[in-house]
Amino acid sequence: MAFLRSATPFESEPFVEGEGVYLRAPQTSDFEEWANLRALSRQFLENWEPTWLRDDLTRTSFRRRVRRYHRDIGDDVAYPFFICHATKDCLVGGLTLSNVRRGVSQTCSLGYWIGAPFARQGLMTAGVRAVIPFVFETLRLHRLEAACLPDNVASIGLLRKCGFHEEGYARRYLRINGAWQDHVLFALLAEDVRP
Repeated sequence: MAFLRSATPFESEPFVEGEGVYLRAPQTSDFEEWANLRALSRQFLENWEPTWLRDDLTRTSFRRRVRRYHRDIGDDVAYPFFICHATKDCLVGGLTLSNVRRGVSQTCSLGYWIGAPFARQGLMTAGVRAVIPFVFETLRLHRLEAACLPDNVASIGLLRKCGFHEEGYARRYLRINGAWQDHVLFALLAEDVRP
């Protein structure tokens, strides 16, 4: 006898509340705000991200991105979120739980970005702290992984502040800003003590 269940544990799209922020799935209606924040933050972000495509900030590209996001949520393979300021009700950045692996590993990877006007205000720390219970309690995963460039002091500090443990160093791990870059590897386990 086969038991059927939906791939995702959600009746509707996931929503997470944190201290001064909330996280929600991107919508096509977010295009203008997202494109403006990304364009304004380009110089701030491009050293830490894959090379931006020529059409990256177009409405068509954004629509494709949002369709893929919703497919990924439905297939339980990734959970992309926009991070919004709770009081100002505006977009401040993004956070993605990607490469969700079930079976014996029960893990996923964390990626994030913050708009330049909102950097160093504690909003990303609040976003990451808010998503941690979602990973371990809602998705019921065992391990949350993250990686960052060795010279990204802010990102290393953020991960440590959120309770992640440094686990290693991966040579030429990801292609960032057009070049294969080394990364410092971090992880947080469901049973780890969190600040």
